[in-house]
Amino acid sequence: MTLAEDELYKHSDSVNEQLARYGVKFGIYKNGVFHEQLFPFDVIPRVIEHDEFAYLERGLKQRVKALNEFITDIYSDKKIIKDGVIAEEFVYSGSGWLIQCDGVKPPKGIYAHISGIDLVQGKDGSWYVLEDNLRIPSGASYPMTARYICRNSFPAVFERYHIENNRNYAELLSNTMEYVNTGGRSVILTPGRYNAAYFEHSYFAEQTEAPLVAGNDLIVENEHLFFIDYSGKKERVGTVYRRISDEYLDPVNFNRESLIGVPHIFDIYKKGNVALVNAPGNGVADDKGIYYFVPAMVKYYLGEEPILQNAPTYLPFYEKDMKYVLENFDRLVIKDVAEAGGYGVVFASKLTGEKKSEFIAMLKAEPRRFIAQEVIDFLDIDIYEDGKPVPRKADLRAFVLMAEEPIVWKSGLTRFSRRVDSFIVNSSQGGGFKDTWVMAE
Repeated sequence: MTLAEDELYKHSDSVNEQLARYGVKFGIYKNGVFHEQLFPFDVIPRVIEHDEFAYLERGLKQRVKALNEFITDIYSDKKIIKDGVIAEEFVYSGSGWLIQCDGVKPPKGIYAHISGIDLVQGKDGSWYVLEDNLRIPSGASYPMTARYICRNSFPAVFERYHIENNRNYAELLSNTMEYVNTGGRSVILTPGRYNAAYFEHSYFAEQTEAPLVAGNDLIVENEHLFFIDYSGKKERVGTVYRRISDEYLDPVNFNRESLIGVPHIFDIYKKGNVALVNAPGNGVADDKGIYYFVPAMVKYYLGEEPILQNAPTYLPFYEKDMKYVLENFDRLVIKDVAEAGGYGVVFASKLTGEKKSEFIAMLKAEPRRFIAQEVIDFLDIDIYEDGKPVPRKADLRAFVLMAEEPIVWKSGLTRFSRRVDSFIVNSSQGGGFKDTWVMAE
């Protein structure tokens, strides 16, 4: 498909100005100081043809089903450990495993209600999964807002092409919250405006008509959760779409120094009296080390061959993989399993001399801390810069919402690097974003 590129280019500045007025920003802490900045938008969309997206859709549904089965198993029977598919030490040594969640079953048995799966496409056209984000994945609000502004700015382009409508994400989110609701309102719990994704919190509250609440707006009484509105009226809450980390969710059960959580909310969650979206403890499945085992999970739980492949990955935790990593060190990318947002990523080819020796020593001393991957040469896609299209690396965050069955949103967040030859696309590292056009049949 050839886009009428001139029509898009001439609106580039206008669209970004409107996004700024809408407050499409993200926050980042540098040296303990909160900085809020715009998320640069590129008007040239990423285009995914109908048949190609149908393939991704099948693979994403399969993967999220297996991940939900894994979390269910790991907090109950632990069959995958007993059968030797995953080493016991590997699961329990990860920071995502929460002993408090052992034996706790969430409403309807769903853990990962909203999954953000990061993919890249190689130059040979093959798609690879880079990460599974199952805790509090962000980003769907950005292409939704950009699409709305673009439709208004150049409607003729959208009349010309048959593009899947991405305006239904709020409906999918509402349905997901209501499916597990235990009785009462659905609310969105935010840590406040100094959170990196506060724009998204407020945007989804507006779109779903769910109250945006802070920890002090909620109270546990008589083994149920209540929302206290501005007038002091109490209303029962059945679902909390919580946008705060596990450790700050409940100061009684987790981090006692948390000032943004809700005391005893985890206690009533364990009793089945409120749904938490996403479920606490999901971090056990989106650990970068556990990622290595997801293809095995698909085979183990579903009895199927995985449709989507991982990037070729090695665990220094295992002697065989450590040997491979050391022998091929210079051509691998090493990732710290505890880091996110593009941090803790080291391209070994860029290390020299003393730095290389220091890193290898650290790798040997803490093998569970790292994974190593082959460097995938991403497909370059064009962005509009300095009046002309230029190629940049990009990934795709696909969103899968789980209610009775997993549903893949027919859109996604395409993030791109703004630096030549950089593979780091995260907003916190200076990346921008695009709309993702999924073509209708």
